[in-house]
Amino acid sequence: MKSVTDGHVVVHGGDADLSAIVLRLLRIERLDVAIGYVPVDPGSPAAKLWRLAKDTVDAALDGSESRVPLVRDDAGGVLLGLGVLAPVRGTVYCDDDVPLRGPAERVEVRPDPVLGLEVRVVRKGLLRNKTSTLTGRAMQYGGDPVSPVRDGVTHQRPLRRWTWYRHTDDLRVVR
Repeated sequence: MKSVTDGHVVVHGGDADLSAIVLRLLRIERLDVAIGYVPVDPGSPAAKLWRLAKDTVDAALDGSESRVPLVRDDAGGVLLGLGVLAPVRGTVYCDDDVPLRGPAERVEVRPDPVLGLEVRVVRKGLLRNKTSTLTGRAMQYGGDPVSPVRDGVTHQRPLRRWTWYRHTDDLRVVR
């Protein structure tokens, strides 16, 4: 059995469970600990993003270690799979770009292996939805109140401003 003292921990559960463990490691300044993940739902956003092997138990215990960007938010949480703001009416910044001024069905944010995060804005169109996708180091939203959803968990209250950004240290993942 792996443990934090071995420099490796394995999480079996959902994306929210994984986020809770990573957040605890971040708060105690133990990002030197590698994380193995055995999702209860193999279609989870974090499992897809991390490209987990089909035999996730063996990979989580004995796989090779790699680094993935760790995305944080201004409320003290972490984002490992998918973050959603929906519906929104306001302004979204992705670094120096402005992918949204006005209303949109949703804004989706995922960790990106190169720059840190990917921002996807979905607007309602006449015949189909219009999307725009950007990558960057940070995403900021300001506008009408919205309840952010991080890895399937809805924030306890609506907020007028929200930020997701790449943390200075990467997360060590075993896969």
